[in-house]
Amino acid sequence: MNWSWRPRRLDGRWSIRSTRRRPRLPRPSNPCTSFVARPPQRGGRACRGFVKERGNVSVDAVMTGEMLIGAQAVRGQEGTQRAFDPAANAEIAEPVFGLASAVDVDRAAALAEAAFDTYRQLPLARRAALLEAIAENIVALGDVLIERAHAESGLPKARLVGERGRTVGQLRLFAQVVRDGHFLGATIDSAQPQRQPLARSDLRLRKIPLGPVAVFGASNFPLAFSVAGGDTASALAAGAPVIVKAHNAHLGTSELVGRAIQQAVRDLDLPQGVFSLLFGRGKTVGEALVAHPAIKAVGFTGSRQGGLALQKIANARRVPIPVYAEMSSINPVFLLPAALAQRAPAIGAAFADSLTLGAGQFCTNPGLVLGLAGPDLARFEAAAAQALQAKAAQTMLTPGIQQAYAQGKANVAAAQGVAVLAEGAPANGQENAAQAALFATDAQHFLNTPALEDEMFGPAAIVIRAQSVAELVQVAEKLEGQLTATLHLDEADTPAARQLLPVLERKAGRILVNGFPTGVEVSHAMVHGGPFPATTNAMYTSVGATAIDRFLRPVCYQDLPDGLRPPALQDSNPLGICRLVDGALRLP
Repeated sequence: MNWSWRPRRLDGRWSIRSTRRRPRLPRPSNPCTSFVARPPQRGGRACRGFVKERGNVSVDAVMTGEMLIGAQAVRGQEGTQRAFDPAANAEIAEPVFGLASAVDVDRAAALAEAAFDTYRQLPLARRAALLEAIAENIVALGDVLIERAHAESGLPKARLVGERGRTVGQLRLFAQVVRDGHFLGATIDSAQPQRQPLARSDLRLRKIPLGPVAVFGASNFPLAFSVAGGDTASALAAGAPVIVKAHNAHLGTSELVGRAIQQAVRDLDLPQGVFSLLFGRGKTVGEALVAHPAIKAVGFTGSRQGGLALQKIANARRVPIPVYAEMSSINPVFLLPAALAQRAPAIGAAFADSLTLGAGQFCTNPGLVLGLAGPDLARFEAAAAQALQAKAAQTMLTPGIQQAYAQGKANVAAAQGVAVLAEGAPANGQENAAQAALFATDAQHFLNTPALEDEMFGPAAIVIRAQSVAELVQVAEKLEGQLTATLHLDEADTPAARQLLPVLERKAGRILVNGFPTGVEVSHAMVHGGPFPATTNAMYTSVGATAIDRFLRPVCYQDLPDGLRPPALQDSNPLGICRLVDGALRLP
């Protein structure tokens, strides 16, 4: 981005204007806007993000360290925290973030509860417009957002640019989902007054949102699984207000994105309680949010320990609520014999790339590789080891994550029957860096050592050497629930694949062939979920169009007059949506 001085003072400081043209993005009834921006600061009382000018009105979006509770920016009084730069292993001086109290949680929840009925009953077009406006505002943040996310996460800027694209793509996908109305599940069973022996009433079904949703930002995706990530996008699409508990690893990034959402809510004149953003400690804020009676569902991506703690609180409530937690997965990769015989070295090199992508900090990281012991598996191991040894150490998201990864590696290396096949380049003083590692053991040691199934959240994996396809199936049967399971196969491997597939269908939410699981497409058919402990509810996905179903429930209307029916179920079909009428799909 090119920067040029502009003679405008903001809070006693000169601003800098971006000369980059703002992308033209679809937004209904949106007047022309211009943006004034300054690069992220690490000194001073506030880090200014941008000034958004609309006619004679200017809206200042800054990093001040304040929470966003409804339409207000609120300074938390329950202590303070600074953001952290893992690459420098140092705090980022400014701004200082004020942390929420129980009173702040209650205020945000009360606003969300008050906004619920108004927001959910808005025309679908306005709900879709909100999602598109949020996407537009996030893109308009430009390099300011990328620079701050890079400083707080240590992730490469190119990766963050791609993640921003994914984030706005999710928002636009859900805007499309809202507009087409299929998510409502509108179903009509017409009355049959002449039916014998009993007449049938007029029955009509649609789905409505559960109520306000608490969303917990994830550490490993500061944009796509955070303040405006998939949980927030799908909940807003469902018609549910959202309260986000920002992850402490990217506070400034969260505030910038939160202000983009707050601005979109304000611009569209929606109830202020549609969105709030809180900073704070897990016990004070996270537990209070989940326990609050106004909250009706929870979206979480993180550790098994964290997800189960929230589920326990939710289940202990007077009225329990669902916690949709995506937790731990080691994502097994099965290398079948014919595929290994044909292309073991290529698979090995590609595996090393997938394993080390993003310092291995993906929930779909391939942490377990299984194949038949022999020369072909040995060729795979050699190629993977060679590729891995050339991989540089990478900065991890937080010191805590790096320490947990190092301990996990040490535990595996110390286990009986485990050999170290290769390690990546050493960190050589690089702060909070992960050195990649590849281990190997045989199937029987793995079956008899439960700790080897523990997730190493980082660029490390274990190769399991089996003696037969039957032993591969035995290991698959023993595995916990997974987000993904991968098969590398050729046509000659079809019989072996047929033995494994029924087991893998019971174990994983997504099964893929001749690829690696670290790419998760945002689409209508994607499933990013799986049996416990991959998630707390294997019936749903946290990525893709059907993620909206987590925050909906069906309501049946019996013999309501047409004037009282919701628009989705009225005879004239004013929404123009597809409906199931007397068992047949009716197009508008």
